[in-house]
Amino acid sequence: MKIGVQQYWNLLVDYLKPQKGRVAKFAIALLASIGLQLVNPQILRYFIDTAVAGGSGQNLFLAALLFIAVALITQAITIAATYYGENVAWRATNALRADLVEHCLRLDLSFHKYSTPGELLERVDGDVQTLSQFFSRFTVYILGNLLLMLGVIVVLFAEDWRAGLAIAFFALTALSTLIRLRSIAVPHWQIYRQISADFFGFVGEQLAGMEDVRANGATSYVMHRFHKILHGWLPIFHKARFASTILWATTNGIFTLGTAIALSVGAYFWSQNIITIGTVYLLYYYTNLLNEPIEQIRNQFEELQQAEASIYRIQDLLQVKSQLSKGGQERLPHGALSVTFANVSFSYNDQEVESKDFVLQNISFDLPAGHLLGLLGRTGSGKSSLARLLLRLYDPQSGSIRLGGVQINQTPLTDLPQQVGLVTQDVQLFQTTVRNNLTFFNQNISDERIYETLEILGLSAWLHSLPQGLDTNLGPDSSGLSAGQAQLLAFTRVFLKDPGLVILDEASSRLDPITEKLIEKAIDKLLTGRTGIIIAHRLTTVQRANQILILEQGQISEYGQREELIKNPHSRFGQLLQTGLTDLLT
Repeated sequence: MKIGVQQYWNLLVDYLKPQKGRVAKFAIALLASIGLQLVNPQILRYFIDTAVAGGSGQNLFLAALLFIAVALITQAITIAATYYGENVAWRATNALRADLVEHCLRLDLSFHKYSTPGELLERVDGDVQTLSQFFSRFTVYILGNLLLMLGVIVVLFAEDWRAGLAIAFFALTALSTLIRLRSIAVPHWQIYRQISADFFGFVGEQLAGMEDVRANGATSYVMHRFHKILHGWLPIFHKARFASTILWATTNGIFTLGTAIALSVGAYFWSQNIITIGTVYLLYYYTNLLNEPIEQIRNQFEELQQAEASIYRIQDLLQVKSQLSKGGQERLPHGALSVTFANVSFSYNDQEVESKDFVLQNISFDLPAGHLLGLLGRTGSGKSSLARLLLRLYDPQSGSIRLGGVQINQTPLTDLPQQVGLVTQDVQLFQTTVRNNLTFFNQNISDERIYETLEILGLSAWLHSLPQGLDTNLGPDSSGLSAGQAQLLAFTRVFLKDPGLVILDEASSRLDPITEKLIEKAIDKLLTGRTGIIIAHRLTTVQRANQILILEQGQISEYGQREELIKNPHSRFGQLLQTGLTDLLT
């Protein structure tokens, strides 16, 4: 894969156009500092020739003051250029990070299932950071240094056409050599970035499971994997650096050649009394001045090699498309939503699926609005997968799902989270305030409503115990918050959202009996006027359900009205109740 000039240009335009004013200031400052570099050699030549000719001390003093003034102004402008350049880079890379994060959030869960958080972090931060210099300096530095080289050649042609021709030959040789060697390190840097992403993905995964790793004595295995990745990472880094070093060595060789050319031409012209000793120094100074733009161009090409590898990976990520469509424009009705599954089959495998790979097979049921469905089954029977389909975290391979009579793939994808509330046994808390954890940053939910909901759930005492109330910061491992309290916070989120369909996926499994009894009335209130699906292992959890659906290996084992199933002597649900079994895990 070769990235074309058009792709580089499009990337620059997309992220630099919104800040064209800063880019213009950066370009002006940089070009001004480059232009001033052509002035000081002329002052030095005048100083040398005046001193050799025995000129007045006043003239020498004025020349020295002028040289210092130009040097100071050049430094000040260079500082300004650096400031504007870093500002441009920061804003451009942040904009690209935001686009990548938004893109990842819009991808369906099948993508995140195969991508570790650490790998995505390296893509969003590491690869983008590599592009920082590309955004801020590449175009302007290349253009500016080419203009500096052209200015030096023009000045030398004005001094003597032979000197200008010799230095022009040197500059063209240097540039053509660097351009030919530009891409030799790109494949190695691309592999290096991928290994870097794999490494951070591995570290993130192990840190997330630290409790299990230590509890099961797997520390030695983790360290073995850690060292194995590092041992594979180092040789690739050496190859990438060695390829980049070829550019460095070639550049130094070219500098030596340029210095030899300048000294030879200067010595010859001076011996022929064609130029003064000051002009000899001028030729030498300008030739050395060419070293800096050539070195800058070399650095830009070397950074471009790493940037190109990052661009490959960023483009690969942006080209990943969600398997979920955005949906149509049909809106879900307000209030309780009916739920209809019609011959739904689903597999997590994106490729061609055999019947044995389906997590759900030919599922059909009709839950009227305002009714409750008790969904039972062993672990792995497909209960949670059914809930994910209702939120369109995935789409089924076949069949249709309707909410309130509307096919869910015909309603905007962003509407479903507002109309469907899900409470699971795993509660994710975020590193922000209690208020934001409960409202998910929805500013339209008043504090009074939050207080009222927490009162219903029996969390008022807990809230009053916090030092700053709703403004207290929580986090994934907030101290002083029990598992039961965290579960109650999840119920609070659903209360505040006021959805038309509520799904409780083993929502009370982490609660102790006392806390579980505490929220029973709250659950009743939550389900009043709403449709509900209660996913459970235990039969006692679904006593309030109107309908019962039992899944077995992804298929419907039994489905019907709860009262009818209880009365049916051949019903599995009824038999389990009669024998006193309270758990389906048998």
